[in-house]
Amino acid sequence: MELSVSSHPLSPTSTSSCSSQLPKPRVRVSQTTLIPFRFQPPPLSTHLRRSLRPMDSQRVTIARAADNGSPAASPPISTGGRIGEMKRVTKETNVSVRINLDGSGVTDSSTGIPFLDHMLDQLASHGLFDVHVRATGDIHIDDHHTNEDVALAIGTALLQALGDRKGINRFGDFSAPLDEALIHVSLDLSGRPHLSYDLCIPTERVGTYDTQLVEHFFQSLVNTSGMTLHIRQLAGKNSHHIIEATFKAFARALRQATEYDPRRRGTVPSSKGVLSRT
Repeated sequence: MELSVSSHPLSPTSTSSCSSQLPKPRVRVSQTTLIPFRFQPPPLSTHLRRSLRPMDSQRVTIARAADNGSPAASPPISTGGRIGEMKRVTKETNVSVRINLDGSGVTDSSTGIPFLDHMLDQLASHGLFDVHVRATGDIHIDDHHTNEDVALAIGTALLQALGDRKGINRFGDFSAPLDEALIHVSLDLSGRPHLSYDLCIPTERVGTYDTQLVEHFFQSLVNTSGMTLHIRQLAGKNSHHIIEATFKAFARALRQATEYDPRRRGTVPSSKGVLSRT
């Protein structure tokens, strides 16, 4: 738009008289398209332009990690997930276990011990693992052998599903409340089996389940999976709540430990470069 105004000097008379004598301004309007100004940065140097170029993941070969000698790569992508299967048959029990670490919390467990089935449901639901367990055993004697062999089979299936343990977080830590009960679980998928157990369960049984079998379950699982596991009771008076909070905390801690750390880029989470049971 172009604007031109003819000016006229004002005389030192009153404003009212002067305003009537001022010539009317002449305004000429032309239709002009305004183009917004865009800042154009100076061209980058060749070296800097190369450094800012997006990385083509299909063309870049990542060198071996300097910290532990493990090949650096993205976590493996598998539509089937990390799956472990174990069948254990003795004169006392017949147990089959299938676990998918990359599942969605689907559970299908039948051990002949209702309370143990309920706890395996917690493991699947809160760990987001798919857990399938079938077990028959000499429960006419007691639940000891079936409880033990189910845990041994789950630990072995977990060991198989973890494989070389590349790219995982390795460590897991979680505290789970259930009403008045509060349980803290910390674990390390180190390959070294160790259980530190500190629960004070006030009753000998929950339903028909012997509460001494809780410690035996985790000891058996630790032995075959190669896991360091610490369980601490911070509060609790109800036996059912204490045990269920333990399985929930264990499930969440195990979920943390088995999930992938994208920054690790597929390397083994150990300064030694290997995680094994030896």
